[in-house]
This record gives sequence, structure tokens and C-alpha cells, in this order.
Amino acid sequence: MHLGLVAIVVDDYDPALDFFVGALGFELVEDSPSLTDDGRPKRWVVVRPPGAATGLLLARADGAAQSAAVGTQFAGRVGLFLRVEDFAASHARMVTAGVRFVSAPRDEPYGRVAVFLDIAGNRWDLLGPPPTGVPVAGGP
Repeated sequence: MHLGLVAIVVDDYDPALDFFVGALGFELVEDSPSLTDDGRPKRWVVVRPPGAATGLLLARADGAAQSAAVGTQFAGRVGLFLRVEDFAASHARMVTAGVRFVSAPRDEPYGRVAVFLDIAGNRWDLLGPPPTGVPVAGGP
């Protein structure tokens, strides 16, 4: 068993694709036409980090309630955790691509971490390995 997809509600597909594929370096897995339950056109858009099994379904907000949820899916908490092998290179690439970091990188027992916002405003942790010589203890 594994978790296949996590939905992120976004304002529009193409800016979200630019962010996740362009700025974060995710792979576009699928972008197919689809229909809402009442027959209106939408897209089935899935992205995921290279080599990952779990992907993100980029779901365009449909209606006032969903529009209100854009960027607040985790009630202001960090809700997603992107683990990378090379924290410094990933952080530098993301900063250059315009990703907005809301905390400076810091060292925790579970690794190097900095909080960033996705295209919708949801908070993520960028996580790298712990500093050399620090044992990994729990953490996200």
C-alpha cells in the first residue's frame, strides 16, 4: 500500500505547473482533459518529484468554498515536506527560480530545514540531511 496522490487546490493549472515543474523541478506525470461531476471541463494534472511514487494532483478551485481554501489547506501550518539530497543546491536553485522562503535555513536534529510557500500559499518544509556528525532522530 502507498499514498498515490495528494490534492493541492490552486487558482489555475498553468501557473501551478510553472511553479511545480519550473521552480521546484517536479515532473509532469499527466495533464488530461476531464469533466466535473456536472459536466464542465477541467483537467487532471499530476506532478511529482523525480523518482517519487507519490504525486500531487493540482486541482483548480471550483466555487467559492474551494477558492477560499487556496493557500490555507493546512491552516497556516507546514503541511508538506520536500526532502532533498543536496539542501544547499536545491535551496539556491529554488531562490533563483523565485520561490518565496519564509524562514532562513536552520539545522535541526532531523536535518537542514527552511520553510517556503507554494504557488497557492501553502507552507512546505524543504528538508535536507542533518549536518555531518548529527544523528537523525525522528522529525518529519
